[in-house]
Amino acid sequence: MPHDVAVKGSTPDPMAGHDAFTPGEIATLVETRGVARAEAPAITTFVLAVVAGAFIALGAVLSTTVASGSTLGLGPTRWLAGIAFSLGLVLVIVAGAELFTGNNLIVMSVVAGHVKIGRLLRNWAIVYVGNAIGAVSVVVIVTLAEWWRLGEATVGATALSTAAGKTQLSFGAVLARGVLANALVCLAVWLATGGRTVLDKVVAVVFPISAFVAAGFEHSIANMFFIPMGLVLRENETVVEASDVHATDLAALDPAGMVTNLAASTIGNVIGGSLLVGLVYWFVYLRPAARGDES
Repeated sequence: MPHDVAVKGSTPDPMAGHDAFTPGEIATLVETRGVARAEAPAITTFVLAVVAGAFIALGAVLSTTVASGSTLGLGPTRWLAGIAFSLGLVLVIVAGAELFTGNNLIVMSVVAGHVKIGRLLRNWAIVYVGNAIGAVSVVVIVTLAEWWRLGEATVGATALSTAAGKTQLSFGAVLARGVLANALVCLAVWLATGGRTVLDKVVAVVFPISAFVAAGFEHSIANMFFIPMGLVLRENETVVEASDVHATDLAALDPAGMVTNLAASTIGNVIGGSLLVGLVYWFVYLRPAARGDES
């Protein structure tokens, strides 16, 4: 199955400029690309997953740096941090990589009957592990680079505070925030698929991604950077002293807290991406009755 598919209207009218694909055309593209992703060789999928995890982690690095030391107030600061975090998904979409949360949309190909559930789970498992390796590799590199020292350890303090805040949330709160986060991430992927140029895709990504970051929603792959980074920094006396994080706030920042957060955010992400975006748009545009396949 080819990576792309020719769809009605894929060649814009000479007088129409570079109009985006219609929602129905986007649905067809997402479904076809889902088949390509599910059928790709395991090693290719894995390498691209490691790359995606690193891309998202780099977005998290930039986001943390931008948020550090800001005096703009909570809302503006978080929104600017969200715009910075958009770097991660821009790299995934434009440069090409395999992201677990975006690949939740492969469920459209499953429901359409083009991908077996086993191939879906295979893709998700490979990509999830690869994303984790990529994200943690960035944790290692920025730790060696002493990135946390920027601004007299203000950056490290922000990273520590972020991680501590995430592990203090209840399982239910993280799950609900995970649903909302990946609904927005998959909508960003959806909108970017509709764009015909790199600029189209970049602009399409920024608003949904900055929205989920500003609102404090939970993205499992991003948390594979944020929480391990916090685990490293909680042992750094310079960072702890520079932060306003108290010892009681650090109590939940441990491996168990990380596993709980990742479990809840992953479940929530699957619900948000697969059900709220993938299945809804399959029903609207790709079910047999919508396609005119039923009499």
